[in-house]
Amino acid sequence: MHIFNIHSTHSFNSDVLALPIFKQEESSLPPDNENKILPFQYVLCAATSPAVKLHDETLTYLNQGQSYEIRMLDNRKLGELPEINGKLVKSIFRVVFHDRRLQYTEHQQLEGWRWNRPGDRILDIDIPMSVGIIDPRANPNQLNTVEFLWDPAKRTSVFIQVHCISTEFTMRKHGGEKGVPFRVQIDTFKENENGEYTEHLHSASCQIKVFKPKGADRKQKTDREKMEKRTPHEKEKYQPSYETTILTECSPWPEITYVNNSPSPGFNSSHSSFSLGEGNGSPNHQPEPPPPVTDNLLPTTTPQEAQQWLHRNRFSTFTRLFTNFSGADLLKLTRDDVIQICGPADGIRLFNALKGRMVRPRLTIYVCQESLQLREQQQQQQQQQKHEDGDSNGTFFVYHAIYLEELTAVELTEKIAQLFSISPCQISQIYKQGPTGIHVLISDEMIQNFQEEACFILDTMKAETSDSYHIILK
Repeated sequence: MHIFNIHSTHSFNSDVLALPIFKQEESSLPPDNENKILPFQYVLCAATSPAVKLHDETLTYLNQGQSYEIRMLDNRKLGELPEINGKLVKSIFRVVFHDRRLQYTEHQQLEGWRWNRPGDRILDIDIPMSVGIIDPRANPNQLNTVEFLWDPAKRTSVFIQVHCISTEFTMRKHGGEKGVPFRVQIDTFKENENGEYTEHLHSASCQIKVFKPKGADRKQKTDREKMEKRTPHEKEKYQPSYETTILTECSPWPEITYVNNSPSPGFNSSHSSFSLGEGNGSPNHQPEPPPPVTDNLLPTTTPQEAQQWLHRNRFSTFTRLFTNFSGADLLKLTRDDVIQICGPADGIRLFNALKGRMVRPRLTIYVCQESLQLREQQQQQQQQQKHEDGDSNGTFFVYHAIYLEELTAVELTEKIAQLFSISPCQISQIYKQGPTGIHVLISDEMIQNFQEEACFILDTMKAETSDSYHIILK
């Protein structure tokens, strides 16, 4: 029997928000759950950082591609969950984004990573080192997910490898970028009457950062040295570094997953431009960008689906109050009803979410891709007009709307990358064509001075020193 130094768990950072369709909910649980004994415990055998403040969530550094043990412990009290005695359970491991900003573009981020690292996976199981796992599987279409069966009554340790590094998803500008944090989440299920592993038992997760080989060790050493230089009074504000990382309980991953059937993003090599679809032609042949993420509650939603909707939209605290409410029941509530049940702040938020009220973007611009083919067709049209009387067939220009909230160059880069279904890392710089054809570097201040519903032609230019591209707004 393994004995662990169990440390106190902390609620998630308030920035970790659930996203409709594929995001986990806030992991802070209702107050009456705080002291509950959980049926399972997952322990990542890697030390936590000493440079984390007392009430923040732990952060653990991992090396890219290194095998790390996660011990799967049966933590049930005597007589608890007797239906799984002598039976297997299924656990699903995921590596996902911690930051809200990247969660919104997760699909595009992962597709961009797939394009840059063909044949690689984000998450793997080191099967030879693992103990007690049965039927391990890794879906080739889900690079960040693995699953397996295991017997809680037997010793089970799974060794995982994370192959992406935190700086692969940051904007490369000046070098030495701060890497983005990820989450490791584990969801465990038992069999239902049909022998399918769909009945949820327990979920937990922890925050990690992944570095190039040996980088995690250097970062841990740097953090330790920083803490040693602090005064005793300052040190009291930070939690100690624990030898292992205890995954904290969180809400289950939503059952509805985003499935992508489109090919990986590519470049039109002959023109050194992205393939966003031709700038003209019938809209029926125009590949549209992914639709905006919406998660409106419907009257036909079942009570179980309504519970999942509440989790995804950061209303976990009220799931018990609305246990038997269907979508129709929730939608019938008046504004006063919701405020009386949930209080003023959360009540107004829930009422607006139920009514699907959208916040208008601060700025809307329209963009259309320019390509050599478009230029050739324009030239052909001009020549044709010289020899024909009356109206010509005309060229149908298709523009895409980009909605901006933060009015920053980083946000514009992300939105354009989303249109092209690539990683923002593949866009080096964005310029605006100025007087006499000069290229002016886009800044936050320039975007803040764009006119509402301004129209731009997008052109692309290959960067000389890397595999990335420059975007030019004309």
